[in-house]
Amino acid sequence: MIRYALACEKGHEFEGWFAGSDDFDNQLQRGFLSCPICNSLQVSKTLMAPSVSTARRKEERQTLAMDAARKEALAKIREAVATIRASAEDVGDKFAEEARQIHYGEADERGIIGNASVQEAKALLEEGIDIAPLPLLPDDVN
Repeated sequence: MIRYALACEKGHEFEGWFAGSDDFDNQLQRGFLSCPICNSLQVSKTLMAPSVSTARRKEERQTLAMDAARKEALAKIREAVATIRASAEDVGDKFAEEARQIHYGEADERGIIGNASVQEAKALLEEGIDIAPLPLLPDDVN
């Protein structure tokens, strides 16, 4: 999609979104474009500054989207996840097998973390084995 700054013959300015420049030309030729203020069909593109995305703008949008209470809650969740990870043994892809062994007394009881498929997680829960996923937080996803 492309955004154009538009104006009618009377100087009313407005914006329009188009699939591309050909789409704009096609709609203009067919009489589908009109001024939303005066309904004039004499519409043309005007100069507009390009919209450049920068890291600072992205950060500003994220800052606006996340108020202080949400930031504090996210920090607490991040801290809890870090505590769990630090005090648990990472058993990797053997999570389901190891969780069963602990549950049935075949291995020492301890905190573990690892990977399990959705099917493995459902099977563990159906067996009465308490498990919980650790959330992926914004900084964890790249």
